[in-house]
Amino acid sequence: MSGRHVNDHQMRLFMKHRQSDPLPVAAAKAGISRATAYRLLKDGRLPSQRAEPRGRRRPDPLAEIFDAEIVPLLQAAPGLRAVAIFEEMLRRHPDLSPGIRRTMERRIRTWRARHGEAQEVIFRQTHEPGRMGLSDFTDMGDLDVPVTVAGQPLRHLLYHFRLVWSGFEHAHVILGGESYVALAEGLQNALWALGGAPRLHRSDSLSAAFRNLDADARTDLTRRYDVLCEHYAMEPTRNNRGVAHENGAIESAHGHLKHAVNDALLMRGSGDFADLAAYRAFIDEIVARKNRRNAARIDAERAALQPLPPVRTGDYEETVVTITSTSSFTLKKVFYTVPSRLIGHRVKVRLYDDRLDLFLGVTRLMTLRRGRAPGDGKHGHVIDYRHVIHSLRRKPMALMNLVYRDQIFPREAYRRTFDSLIEQLPERAACKIIVELLSLAHERGCEADLADALTEDLEARRLPDLAEVRARFSPDPASLPVVSVQLPSLAVYDTLLTGAAA
Repeated sequence: MSGRHVNDHQMRLFMKHRQSDPLPVAAAKAGISRATAYRLLKDGRLPSQRAEPRGRRRPDPLAEIFDAEIVPLLQAAPGLRAVAIFEEMLRRHPDLSPGIRRTMERRIRTWRARHGEAQEVIFRQTHEPGRMGLSDFTDMGDLDVPVTVAGQPLRHLLYHFRLVWSGFEHAHVILGGESYVALAEGLQNALWALGGAPRLHRSDSLSAAFRNLDADARTDLTRRYDVLCEHYAMEPTRNNRGVAHENGAIESAHGHLKHAVNDALLMRGSGDFADLAAYRAFIDEIVARKNRRNAARIDAERAALQPLPPVRTGDYEETVVTITSTSSFTLKKVFYTVPSRLIGHRVKVRLYDDRLDLFLGVTRLMTLRRGRAPGDGKHGHVIDYRHVIHSLRRKPMALMNLVYRDQIFPREAYRRTFDSLIEQLPERAACKIIVELLSLAHERGCEADLADALTEDLEARRLPDLAEVRARFSPDPASLPVVSVQLPSLAVYDTLLTGAAA
């Protein structure tokens, strides 16, 4: 065709048809003119073989420095970025034009392709149903909509489990950092929700859980992880530290899950939840929707999973503490109060990610919310004023310099009331009034209602009146109605039993 260059394909097609057709016919079938056909027969070379290499249109700006200066830098420090080399060349040669950056980057890329170091190769794997499950943790602190519980920011991670073949996922909200307890609880929740266990379980190297542990503690943690996997007949495996692609089947899923959570929060219009249970239900619903899309593959993989053992294994750390005379104990740099009747007793504590279960022998005593030590090296506090209010009522001035004074107030209204009392009254009177208010809240079970009344006083800029508060929340025995109960005669029951009434 006129105006277009003949390519190699056309020439090969012409030569093929020339073996059986006349030259004009072969040329027409190849889409070339008769004159071009005669020229091709005369030359015999492919068009690509006749083309001369395109030469440079301007002098090479890197001719004098690339081999002399840039290549030695690349050989001495293979990890240098091209932009760093560019900036160094501009510093050494101020007369260089900044417009050569792209030329230099292309030249460096070409040099590395020809002479650079060998790179790590990722080998794609084939997977079979029921063979491998993966666990990892992901930080949820970078969401567009911050998550809060009852108005308070929630710093948390998600434990994330995934089956490689079917894509089954499970997520569990973790309040602390990466730890064996968090891994054990999340993994077992996932396996029991799934109804089976894979033959292999891969986690990261647990480097965050190992942090700040001595050699014996690390060995114990590794042993406990191995025992956990053995309980479910899974072979424990770990990817190499810092090599994320070895856990790639879940690393990429982290991003998809976080995007799904972020989108759901945006559509919800708020990241605030009434309590932790509501937020966990929110996460469960998102994961359930993702699993429904893979329902057919998940059902198929369930048939290839190993059966679960009869019971779960321990997903907690167990330790023994002694309750001190302060009606408390300290565990992992967190100070916990307990009822004073336990002072002097040795109590067994089961430490979970979000709670502590206390046992006296084999008898379960109570559950406490798990606290976390702040990052400034100070101790954390989990205080229940009900545990100490009876003693504090006998010596209210102890509140003034109490180590955990700010944490003893169950609601903000009580703390603000105490601040107002301290400003306007002597310390002794202020402490006595606030302790009496706390005692009343405990004895009458009116903590929330009393807090509302204190808020009204604060807004009206007046101090609480103890007599008025007691009258409002403590019933007057004289005002209680007299209830008269008339007991029936026992002969009535004899009549019912003998049937005489009929």
